[in-house]
Amino acid sequence: MISKKFLMLLAILFGISFSVQAQIVVDENNDEVDEEDELVVTDQNGDEEVIDFPEAMTYDLDSLLNEYMAKTYLTKEDCNLKNENIDYPEEVFIERLSRMPTVMEMAHNNVVQNFIDRYAKRLRGTISYCLGAGNFYMPIFEEALEAYQIPLELKYLPVIESALNPRAVSRVGATGLWQFMLATGKQYNLKINSLVDERRDPIKASYAAANLLSDLYKVFGDWNLVIAAYNCGPGNVSKAIQRSGGSKDYWQIYPYLPRETRGYVPAFIAANYMMTYYSLHNICPMSSRLPAQTDTVMVSKKMHFEQIAQVLNLDIEMIRALNPMYRRDIIPANSDELYALRLPQSEVNHFIELQDSIVNFRANELLTNRISVEVNDYTPTYYHKSKRGYKKGRKGRIGRHSKAYRSGKSKAHRRSKARGGKKKKSSRRRRRR
Repeated sequence: MISKKFLMLLAILFGISFSVQAQIVVDENNDEVDEEDELVVTDQNGDEEVIDFPEAMTYDLDSLLNEYMAKTYLTKEDCNLKNENIDYPEEVFIERLSRMPTVMEMAHNNVVQNFIDRYAKRLRGTISYCLGAGNFYMPIFEEALEAYQIPLELKYLPVIESALNPRAVSRVGATGLWQFMLATGKQYNLKINSLVDERRDPIKASYAAANLLSDLYKVFGDWNLVIAAYNCGPGNVSKAIQRSGGSKDYWQIYPYLPRETRGYVPAFIAANYMMTYYSLHNICPMSSRLPAQTDTVMVSKKMHFEQIAQVLNLDIEMIRALNPMYRRDIIPANSDELYALRLPQSEVNHFIELQDSIVNFRANELLTNRISVEVNDYTPTYYHKSKRGYKKGRKGRIGRHSKAYRSGKSKAHRRSKARGGKKKKSSRRRRRR
């Protein structure tokens, strides 16, 4: 199949024109297909620049639908709406954005409009998926944001960060729904090691993200700058402010931001628009059935998901979906450090009753790392021939008091015994002094 790159035209706001460049190929049925769609910004000086589209919105929809939660609880039901976008005048978009009950500024311009058009046309399926998956995750996001007094419209930030996929990993290693980098995750007390990655935990990562957003607002005092800093780091935003002459307006520092960040705020505004007005563009959300109620139990002994699944007769994929923070299906718990395990509420008491059986079930097979081992203290005897005689390993020539000599195992000793114990005279003449 021909791969498609979802790159979006972003035009700088005031008095800047743009041109579109696209490479078109013809498939076997002679239909035109976009193989590479590069929308290039051209300023008044004729300089062109390609600006990145959010990586999460380029994820293949089929791979998103292959996740356990999507396969199990999302369905593509027949929609009464026609699967085609409706074009509206610019004034309609301006009026709709102004009516949204948000603290953040949801300004309209041609940059935002291009994102809305992309979502409403080529990314209709992804928007439909996010609307369905949002039933799982939006309540978690809202609770975390509310705890830190963050505007609730920021619950749509993971839409452009990860397309609501808790296992998402970006090209640069950002992970989870909120796409934390490793260093930032550890800074906000997310545990990350070979077995556990709490960046993939929807609850813990959401609270860490709310904490981070709160800290960034204390620095910049503007939510557009906050989410720009969330994307590229506060240092890059501070540099852009300085290069712009001290302006703290996102749209004024826009040209001084990294390329991937210039599309970030417009993409976020467009995501808020689409998640609110999707039905006016004939987009049907995927039908979702919320999973059975779940509960958390704290585990104090190391165990493998396979042990839990087989003893409790549960689907291991379901356990993985409810506990995406465990990278190798192993809960590395011990008496000093407890770990959370999320299970269907109906199975929690069953787990507590059978915990000892679970821990012992196929433990030697599934948990192969040994606690202690005995070292083999046998010292093997081996020889190799050198110009100076037979040596034992690298320890030098065999002496008369060595085990090998006394036991008669050395070849030299056996030859000497065969000659009656007589020492062979050296054929070399001694050098006269």
